[in-house]
Amino acid sequence: MVIDDLSTLTNDEIESIERLTTRWMFQAVLDFGITAHEIFLQSPDEVKEIAEDIERELLDRLAGFNVPVRIFGTVDYKRARYVFLPDKAIRQTLFIDSKAEKSIRTATIQMSQTSLRVRQFRKGLAVDEQGILPKVSTHGGKEYLTTTGIIHFYYEDIENIHHLKQATIACIPNGKLQDLYNPTATDTIWLVGRNAPTLEEDFRVRLGFNLLKDKKSWRVQHIYYNEDANTCIGTWDD
Repeated sequence: MVIDDLSTLTNDEIESIERLTTRWMFQAVLDFGITAHEIFLQSPDEVKEIAEDIERELLDRLAGFNVPVRIFGTVDYKRARYVFLPDKAIRQTLFIDSKAEKSIRTATIQMSQTSLRVRQFRKGLAVDEQGILPKVSTHGGKEYLTTTGIIHFYYEDIENIHHLKQATIACIPNGKLQDLYNPTATDTIWLVGRNAPTLEEDFRVRLGFNLLKDKKSWRVQHIYYNEDANTCIGTWDD
């Protein structure tokens, strides 16, 4: 049975949907294997473009229950899908953004990539910024639950060659879970973003992987690339 009124979803059900989505992302990266490392080594493109290409290819390889609805947004991968719980099916709009950064602790996101409010302190002042994505969107008269994820590629440059070291898969909570993950500026999953207000840059924020993992360990997963052994290793962490 497909649920049409998503206001009836409990927090536990939303968590289950996001956990299943994180599992799906994790498995897609793991199945793609050492190929991601080889692409980073050999591609002449900018690292951001490399990450985007890898993300689209590895996610398209792992089939899902897609819905033929066009989704718009500022992330690299956008799909309308069904997600199945034991007793119900839910329509989902899935947004996954790729990152290629030399920081292993955080991922920078724009406000158009989350439905959460960002509550944190900046220069001693409490900040409360609303994410632009809706918690629930409507397409063709049907409700879709928003789910947002990140595939973050950590790399090092050696003699101008990109060596992929680690992939971090993270699922950002839906805004309906605000009170569980970011109720106040002091109880937060966010670190100050890389935007300069003096230059009138758009508000950005950094997702703290350890801060999110401390809330629920399954929301952040790691896959490691061993260049010498030509393998990648990842174990699901509950």
